Amino acid sequence: MAATLCVKLLPKQGWLPLTQSVRHGSKAVTRHRRPMHILKQKLMAVTQYIPPARVAPPGAYPPQTKKVQEDNALTLIMKRDLKNMFQDCKMVAVVQDNASNAEDMMVLKHRLHKHGITVKFFPNQVMRSFLNDSVYCNMAPLFIGPTVLFVSKEPKAKELLTTLKASSQMTLMGACIDNTLLSAQGVLSYSKLPSVTVVQGELVSGLRMLTSCTASMLQRHPAHLSALLQQYVKQQSSADSTEGAPKAEEAT
Repeated sequence: MAATLCVKLLPKQGWLPLTQSVRHGSKAVTRHRRPMHILKQKLMAVTQYIPPARVAPPGAYPPQTKKVQEDNALTLIMKRDLKNMFQDCKMVAVVQDNASNAEDMMVLKHRLHKHGITVKFFPNQVMRSFLNDSVYCNMAPLFIGPTVLFVSKEPKAKELLTTLKASSQMTLMGACIDNTLLSAQGVLSYSKLPSVTVVQGELVSGLRMLTSCTASMLQRHPAHLSALLQQYVKQQSSADSTEGAPKAEEAT
């Protein structure tokens, strides 16, 4: 409540009002919003109006359908050659060409030709397009930058690595050998394996040894039995001869 303070009129300071109202001891009244009940909050959230999304007028955005670019005749011929190459060759190695000149490439081709390895060139765009539609799609990341293909009808990893050691501009990225994708380290491990001829020879010798051991084991028991029977017959014949001699002396 406001209190009233009475002030006297002082003649030296001029005219002052007889009464003056002064408010003290009170606070400003503020109204706080009461918290909403949890059920009401849920009801308000469920029934909240969500305006529909504005539909863009036709033609405002470009069409999302992508145009499929058809391959030209040269690309189709290259893809056909690639398909035949993967069908006929058991080894397809991907090598990165680091700025080798024409003379070095000619020398490298001559060295590889001695081992029956052929060098082929295909654009990376054509290679990726062919690999994405084939079972060799995992080879697509290998074709980065200028690449060359070293192919052969028989897997010759050891000869390939020996030839690449003499060419510092060529870096082996990976290879597909017998329908198996190998890294550069995998090709090195594959080259250390023995050849098929050596493995076949070891297999044949092992089988022959097993058959000879089996035959000797099968023949051992009859031979041992026959030797025992012969020894028994000899012992019986010697015993009969020794018994017959005293009887003949008694008869005489």
